[in-house]
Formats: sequence, structure tokens, C-alpha cells
Amino acid sequence: MKRNILSVAVVLGMASLGAHAQEQETAAPDGQQEQVQATTLDGVTVTARRRTESIQDVPVAVSAFGEEQLRDLQANDVSGLQGAVPNLNIVPGRGSSNTVNVFIRGIGQPDSLQTFDPGVGMYVDDVYYSRINGALFSLFDVQQIEVLRGPQGTLYGKNSTGGAIKVNTKNPFDDQGAAVEFGMGSFGRIDGRAYLGEQLSDSAAFSLAGAWLTSDGYVDDPVTGDEYNGEDTLALRGKLALRPTDTFSATLSADYTRQDNGLTLGHPTAPLIRTDLALGPVVLLEPDPDYDFEARTSFRPGQGQEMTHKGVSANLEWDFGGAWGLKSITAWRKLDTSSFIDIDASEWELGDVLVEVDQEQFSQELQLQYDNGGNLQAIFGAYYMSEELPSYQEAYASDFFGFLGTPIDFLRTINDDLSTESIAAFAHVNWEFAPTWTLAAGLRYSRDEKDYWRTTSTYWAPWLEGILGVSLNETVAFSGKESWDAWTPSVSLQKAFSDNIMGYVSANRGFKSGGFNGRANTALETTSAVFDPEFVWTYEAGVKMRSADGRLTANIAAFHSSYEDFQARVSEVLNPDSPVPTFSFPVLNAAEMEVNGFEFEGVALLGDATRLSGQVSWMDASYKAFEDLRTTDPTNPEYNPTLHDHVPFSPDWSARIALQHGFDLGDNGLLTVGGDVAYRGDTWLSVDNRPGLMQDAYTTAGLFTSWDSPQYAWQIRAGVRNLTDEYYKVEGQEFSSVANIQTAYYAPPRNWYLTVRRNFF
Repeated sequence: MKRNILSVAVVLGMASLGAHAQEQETAAPDGQQEQVQATTLDGVTVTARRRTESIQDVPVAVSAFGEEQLRDLQANDVSGLQGAVPNLNIVPGRGSSNTVNVFIRGIGQPDSLQTFDPGVGMYVDDVYYSRINGALFSLFDVQQIEVLRGPQGTLYGKNSTGGAIKVNTKNPFDDQGAAVEFGMGSFGRIDGRAYLGEQLSDSAAFSLAGAWLTSDGYVDDPVTGDEYNGEDTLALRGKLALRPTDTFSATLSADYTRQDNGLTLGHPTAPLIRTDLALGPVVLLEPDPDYDFEARTSFRPGQGQEMTHKGVSANLEWDFGGAWGLKSITAWRKLDTSSFIDIDASEWELGDVLVEVDQEQFSQELQLQYDNGGNLQAIFGAYYMSEELPSYQEAYASDFFGFLGTPIDFLRTINDDLSTESIAAFAHVNWEFAPTWTLAAGLRYSRDEKDYWRTTSTYWAPWLEGILGVSLNETVAFSGKESWDAWTPSVSLQKAFSDNIMGYVSANRGFKSGGFNGRANTALETTSAVFDPEFVWTYEAGVKMRSADGRLTANIAAFHSSYEDFQARVSEVLNPDSPVPTFSFPVLNAAEMEVNGFEFEGVALLGDATRLSGQVSWMDASYKAFEDLRTTDPTNPEYNPTLHDHVPFSPDWSARIALQHGFDLGDNGLLTVGGDVAYRGDTWLSVDNRPGLMQDAYTTAGLFTSWDSPQYAWQIRAGVRNLTDEYYKVEGQEFSSVANIQTAYYAPPRNWYLTVRRNFF
């Protein structure tokens, strides 16, 4: 199966998924529009290096998707990129409807807690989003998404070890007109989207965009009939673009997103166990191996997941004439969440939490740009970000402990506050030092300072203290202030072998700062609550090709990454011999990791109206060392030598093939039919490898069709996702030391949708 996927893709000569070959339209002399068959692939430009370039000329592994391509992917939010980008894992995150879990080439954020920094940078209109909470972006006014693979830093605001995802929304000057879209589908889905872009004068334009996205959910409570894993999102964005002079432009933007969703429930994959202080372990639940999208919860109706996410930004550009220009990106963002998360996914109160986050960030980036119009371009930049991140949490576990079969009331409350200040300076130079040869080099200095305090209190049933004769209620507090800095260089050498073939080699270093363990619940744990930064070196070689007739493109990359001091959150019993066992979630700079991989992506235009596209990627991620006594010390009560045999979210093979064809109906418009098949290899869903949190290799399929009226005033689109109704896990919660919690989250079953869109030109 694996060899067949690779062979088919290579033989067919596919290329950058960012290439676009759809039916085009041109203006006829009488002002009417007529459809013209495409004979070459559209050129795709990206801003991966902070300037507009052809994707085929950039010595970076990057994929790009325009608005129509995202529709063809049948993507509602950024997680719809799953399968379309080599070695990308992007799914909704860990029981939260507003969080995204994203890994690129085996590097990401292994714990969703807010005291961890992302491994992959998320940007909207060049503004960095510092939390994976609130980063599951709905796609309603997107012009293009770019996915960059490998460490980023010498060109981007915030350093990142895994890569970057850039979402560029529509520009009011370039995207004028209006559109209204209404959709419906499985699980009670009803969506509405609208966009208006208008030029007020030669120097001013504005746009307004909005989306209302609702769904009842695809998980049901078999007893109460309540529905979960649904959506209720309202998103708005307004932009004002100004060009008062030939040398100055400004884009002012404001956005607002409100979510009021129900719970996101998974499925327990291991027996849930109560610790009875008199009887020993007691099994409360044996999970049903045949999951059918049914779940129970201990939370009451109305205890769901709420989020408000808003911000403003100003993007200013000055052209000083000649070769120099200046760009300023200023942004303020505010994120408020209140989420109930049933970590054990059962009617038992074992791992139930309330997490409230009140985050605020301010960022400022300056870029001094130079372009001599020929062989030399450069960027000199400075970046500043400050973030305040207080949170409040409650953990409910009154079924976790018992005494002679009687549950023991238990509550933990947590207050903490993380203040972060990041500063950076970077420079990047691109020099064509000889015909067809270009050398690019960059250097970044980063410094992150974090100030953290945390207090946690535990409350036990009063009668338990009388039985044990000891006081169990306690408060543990700690604070700390640390800073970390690093120099991260990048270098690439590229050679244009012809007008249509380019090759490159590159080396990049990535850095992610250290932090504080936001799960340190005992006085002993607070003594080791600080974890160190992690670093990665990635070496890459690639070739980008385009056929002379413009009908085929192919991008190939091979890479080797050396990853040090991986920040691993694990779950272990801290003191099994105490009257009431205590449990720990330490963060270890545990691992040295090596990742090798190969990536191929492409598109081919077959005939006049048939497009074949896809990607094939292979990755071998393995630990060279993992310092965990549970795997190295046979006397450890939790000894398991296979606990870290596999790197999470790193399938060996992934692939996707998509085919679509357009039927010209003449005066009746254009009918497009498309489908895709995607394959993903075995994937482990947690740092501690638990058998129930491994997803075997699987294959999914999708189909869609769309009809466009002759002048593109109307579009009707229908599609089916997960056509074969595959049951597969995409995420996991691993807290094995607490009630043996190992919860898996599943992708939606087969689902359909229908949308009607009206365009106003």
C-alpha cells in the first residue's frame, strides 16, 4: 500500500498543492464574462520570506492554498488542512472546541496547558497568536493560507521550532464586491457567511466579513439524549485600507469571535479505576471497544465551553524611494475562555476540570527592507511581545478516591499568572552572487523572560481526616522568574538549473524557550517546576520543478532534524506508599530526538479541465535518549521499557491524491466534480505511549460537486466528508496516574453539506 501510493504520485508528476488550475474567467468586450479553459497552471505567490515571490522560487518547504482550494479541501477551519500538507498533523485539541493541536515534522506542543509555548507559530495577517487556545481559526474571509515546514525565526516575529502557518485575509483593495453564503448539513449544521469589500476612493477601501457557524454535534448521550461536540460560533472582521500617498499605505483591522459551544467529549480507551483506601483498586468502567459516538458526562447541562477572542492591528508600510522601505505591525489581542472539560469522558467524576483563561497580548514588529532591484534583498527586524496570562482552574475528582466503596469528595482549585516578555532582533540577506546562484543567510537573537506564580489548594471530605487522623487539606504556592536567550542562524544556497528547475540546500536552527510546570501540585514538585528550552537543527535539500508548458509542477524535499531537550509532560505516581497516594505530572527535558523525512507534493493539469494533485510524505521520528526512570529502572513500580518507543503525532507515511474535472455547460455554467483519498500511517497520540491512544493506519475519502453560473453570480456546492465512514482517533488525553485516564477523541463520522453562494461584483 505504501509503495503503491508513492509510485502513483511520482509517476503522475504532481506538484505544489499551492498551484491552482481551475476554470478562469475574462472580461469580454461587451462587459459580460465568459469562461475560458485553463491551459496552464496558475502561478502561485507566497510571502514566506516577507516579500511576494513565486512559490517555485522560494528555497523553503511551503504549501499554499487559496480560497477556492480550501473549498475543494472541504475545510471549515484550519484543521481541514489535515492530509493536504506533507508531515502536518493539525486537529482540534484535547477536549477543547477552541484549541488546535498542530505538529509539523514531529514537532509541536505536547500539552495544551497555557504554560507551554506552541512549537508551530500561528499567524493571521502577520500577527502572531501566542496560544493554541483560540487558534482553531474558522475560514470565512481567507485569501490564502501558507504552511512553512521547518524552524522559523529569521523572518518571522516569534521563533518557532516546527514551522509556521500563515493565514492571510482578504485585502479590501484587491477583493472588492460582496458575497453571501448559506449552508446546511449533517448533525444539524447551519452556517452563514458574508463578505463586503468596497473601494471608497483612490486612497481608501474597506471590508466587512462575518460568519455564523452552528452544529448540534456528532456525539450523543444515550440516556439523556444531549448532544456534544457541536459548534456555535460568531466571527466578525473589519478592515480599513488606506493609500494616501504613493509612498505610504496602512491597513487597520479589528476582529471578534464568540463561541458558546457544548462539551467536547471523547471515549475512554482503558478501564477507569478508583483508588479505594481500604479495598485497593476498583474498576468503575470497562470501556466498550466498539465506539459508536455515544458518551456520558458528570457535568450538568449548560456547563460547556465559552470563548471570546478579539483584537486590533495596524499594518503600516513606507516606501522611502530607491531601495529602502519600512514596515510596522502593531497588534493587541484579548482571549477569554471558560471551558468545562470532561477528561475521563464518563459519568464518573474522575478527571473533570474547569479552565478559565484571561489572556492579553501586545506585539510590535518593525522591518526595514532593502531591495536593489537586482541581486540583493535584505530584511532587518525587531520584535517585541508582552503577554499577561492569568488563569483559574477547578479539578473535580470525587469518584477518584473511595473508602469501603464510599466516594470521597475532592476538589482542587488553582490560581496562576504567567507574564511573558519577548524581544528579538533578526536580519536576513538574499544575495545572487553569481548568475543562477543565490545565497541567503539570516541570524536571530531571542530573549524570553517569564514571571510565574501559582497557588493550588486541595479540599477533602472532612470525615476522611477523622478516619486517617491526619489533615489532608493543603495549599501549595510557588513563584519564579526566569529568562532564556538564544542565537538562531539560518542559511540556504539555491541554484537555478533552468527557468523551470531550482534546487536548494538549507540549515536552520529553532528555539523554544523554557517555562514553568503549570501542574506542579505538591511542595516536592515545585522544587523542579522549571523546564529548560528546546532546540532543533534542521538540514534540508529540495528541488522545485515546473514543466516547460506550465502543466506540471513538482516539489521534493528531504530533511534531517536533530532535536534536543524535548519538553515532555508525563504522568506518574509520585508517592504510592502514602496513606493517600499522590500523583505527579512532571515536565522533563527528557529527550533527544532525530527526525528524517521525505516530502513530495504536486499538481498536474490533464487536458483542459482536469486537475490531479496530491502529496506523499515519509517521516522517521525516533528518540535517541529519553530520561525517564519508568523506562530505565526495573525497580520503579511503573516500570515500562516500551513507554517511549514512539514519538507522538509522527506517522511514518501520509499521502493524499485528489482529482477534479470541470464540465463546461456553455450558457448553463460550469459543473465541477472532485474527490480525494488520503492515507495516514500508525499514529501515537500521547508522549507516554499507551496502546489505547494509538491510531492504526487508515484511509479516508471525500467527494464534492459544485455548479457555477455563467457569470459566477451563483455557486451551489455539495459534498461528503469521510465518505467510507471511517472510525479513527485524532487526539488523546493521557493522565494514566489519575484513575487510569486514557481518553481518545474521534473525527466526525460520514457527513454531508450543501451550500448556496451569491456573488455580487
